[in-house]
Amino acid sequence: MHYMALKIARDEECYITRDYFKSFKLNFRQATIIWLLMLFFILVLVGDFFILKNSQMQYGNVLSIILTVVAVLLLFTCTFVFPVLAKFDNTILRTIKNSFFIGVLQFPKTILMMILSLVPAVLFIFVPRIIPIVVLFCFTAPAWVSAKLYSKFFQKLEDQITGENAPEEAEEEAGKEDERIFRDELDETLISESENSQ
Repeated sequence: MHYMALKIARDEECYITRDYFKSFKLNFRQATIIWLLMLFFILVLVGDFFILKNSQMQYGNVLSIILTVVAVLLLFTCTFVFPVLAKFDNTILRTIKNSFFIGVLQFPKTILMMILSLVPAVLFIFVPRIIPIVVLFCFTAPAWVSAKLYSKFFQKLEDQITGENAPEEAEEEAGKEDERIFRDELDETLISESENSQ
């Protein structure tokens, strides 16, 4: 979905069904593992909050603050992990690290994207009359608006990466059908981007 949302947001030529399933097949293994990791960490955090709430633990308030910070950082990472996976060719660990860096670097947009992802749930609960419309657009509309928000930043990263590649590597990458442009180098780019923005 994020692969197609970015292509549509950029007005790139695409075949919605064919390209969707091509990207789905290409990313299925990594996406499934990332989903399972996200689920694990979410369950751990929920369990920790539950234990803190129902116990008289010493320094409970301090632990609650620490857990809240960890939960927010996890949300930042989760907000960008699938867009990053859809566009950049990386290992799972590096995809997660890059998503974290991008989430922090794009702080205002990350917050807006998180709010956008909550809108369908809010509409579903509070405006039940429009449930059919929510079901039709609840995932795709926020994904498209989010793609509009992060498209320029991704383009900047893509230009940096392809500019750093040797010409023959750039040609080889350009010829790849999956259009993911890059393998295992983005961390340093993001760190330097972070230093430049400070």
